Amino acid sequence: MSRAEQPSRRTVLAVAVAAAVTGSAGPADAAGSAAEAAPDETAARLVDNHAWTTYSDWRSGTAKGTRAVAGGRPGVVIGAPAGTTEYTDPHTGTTATWEYATWTSPVHELAVPSTEVIASWNARTPAGSWIQIELQGTYSDGTATPWYVMGRWAAGDGDIKRTSVDDQTDGKSTIWTDTFAVDDPSTGLRLSSYRLRLTLYRKPGTKTTPTVWRLGAMGSDVPDRFTVPASAPGLARELIVPRYSQEIHAGQYPEYDNGGEAWCSPTSSQMIVEYWGGRLTERQLAWVDPSYADPQVCHAARYTFDHQYAGCGNWPFNAAYAATFKDLQGVVTRLGSLTELETLIAAGIPAITSQSFLKEELTGAGYGTSGHLMTVIGFTAEGDVIANDPASPSDAAVRRVYKRREWENIWLRTKRYNASGKVASGTGGVCYLYFPARPTPRQRKALAAVGVR
Repeated sequence: MSRAEQPSRRTVLAVAVAAAVTGSAGPADAAGSAAEAAPDETAARLVDNHAWTTYSDWRSGTAKGTRAVAGGRPGVVIGAPAGTTEYTDPHTGTTATWEYATWTSPVHELAVPSTEVIASWNARTPAGSWIQIELQGTYSDGTATPWYVMGRWAAGDGDIKRTSVDDQTDGKSTIWTDTFAVDDPSTGLRLSSYRLRLTLYRKPGTKTTPTVWRLGAMGSDVPDRFTVPASAPGLARELIVPRYSQEIHAGQYPEYDNGGEAWCSPTSSQMIVEYWGGRLTERQLAWVDPSYADPQVCHAARYTFDHQYAGCGNWPFNAAYAATFKDLQGVVTRLGSLTELETLIAAGIPAITSQSFLKEELTGAGYGTSGHLMTVIGFTAEGDVIANDPASPSDAAVRRVYKRREWENIWLRTKRYNASGKVASGTGGVCYLYFPARPTPRQRKALAAVGVR
């Protein structure tokens, strides 16, 4: 979320119309140029991405009951628990005792002193386990934040209800669902550094353990702006990504944010998961009404749902869901231009983008929204954006072409006017990136060009 979306990102994404796309086991291309696009160096200076992913990374932190594990996908697990604790789930009222262990990262000095920070994590949480992610930082005035909870998460929903935590503030910053935000950036106050703390939980007396493979955060300082500079087209290419409509799920499973009309985020996530070859089994989908089309979209909604936010639009929860599929990673970041998106598309990496707009601001959409996720899958020869837009009446209608200038402005701005003529927020280039756990050299180069490693 951008700071302009305060006091609640819920007001932005709750009324979202949806976005979705999917794909083949190996990403495929439609005909078009595969020219590489150069990264926007100016935009890159607005964002700092950092993650702990390697065996040496996991050994560099402070462990209390955890241990680092090597292998093809290094991570951190419970070794000898540090102790036991009780947790009362606020969404069920159930109190249970858990063994726990913690891992605290080294301090990361932000290359971009930031007004906002969003954490991301990739983990496996077998039944009987879950994790908590916290952030503690130092401000530019030398004072420290408290430990803020950035999420309590499990891949399933049988042990705890995954949740963000409201009402966290120290008078200088606040947690808005999934985003740390400085309360008044005009004062010049910024977050200069941070560290993250993982707490891994399991049922007492068992050998079960969560495994966390990736932990990091994106800090940013995107200036307030109603418009952004126009970029020049640099790529013509279209990725073949499966198409899913959220609208065909309207009224289904209303316990998950009133059903499909609000499922833009999980619908988009499922499309990209399937683009990379992720598939759900019949057993995993057995709970879905067999009369429903695209049951995997219902599944994605259930397993991205944030029980505090009361919606499926928690950005890190979507990235974490994607990473539950074999050999996938997921992060939340910000990009600074369509040129950066072209860099990713050229390497075969689609992106899920967050934007808000009036009906007249995006030609051909046919709707306006205060918050919506869609998937960018390519660019036309003229440089226009090809998007799988789940806010479509059918799967067949999901592929859209949007005017480049209109699209980049509604996505990259941080300020806008809503239907009442009042100043509202924009997301400032927020996107989710899902990509292989072992990227190809070309993919790795493209990700590095947009600051993701």
